[in-house]
Amino acid sequence: MPDAVVRRLDATEAAARCGELAEILLDCVAGGASVSFMADTTPEDARAFWAGVAESVAAGRTILVIAESAEGRLLGTAQVSAAGKPNQPHRGDLAKMLVHRAARGRGLGAALLAAAEREALAAGLWLLVLDTTPGTPADRLYTRGGWVPVGVIPDFALWPQGGLGATKVFYKDLRAG
Repeated sequence: MPDAVVRRLDATEAAARCGELAEILLDCVAGGASVSFMADTTPEDARAFWAGVAESVAAGRTILVIAESAEGRLLGTAQVSAAGKPNQPHRGDLAKMLVHRAARGRGLGAALLAAAEREALAAGLWLLVLDTTPGTPADRLYTRGGWVPVGVIPDFALWPQGGLGATKVFYKDLRAG
């Protein structure tokens, strides 16, 4: 991955780059990714979502990492949100692991995953949880990355174009190395 840099965004840069982050989200949804948004999601809706993420970064509840080209174009993103429960100060949720379709197959997903894990551990979040669509490249990425599958929940969410799809739940204890 010599042509891309993976790094953490602070709240100011996250807010400034909401439009670019929205483009990645919309591209992934257009490609059929089940990432909480439907096919009719507007650019304004996507930007509003990322503005909320930027606010969460500012509040210290979310870690946001990005992959960008040498020219500074955003190629992918991932976030870890703290569980925020008094009895779960050590736990976070990995979410919105997104790589633009034009940038796939270059190891960016693995690099984003490693960066998100590293930043989470540094923040004291050593137990992470995620869910993804079974049988997808993301499913295989998490398995290769040492994530432990817990189970599959049928009819969990709608696909962007409609119709129900399953999700597979994973966890990873980052203390294990």
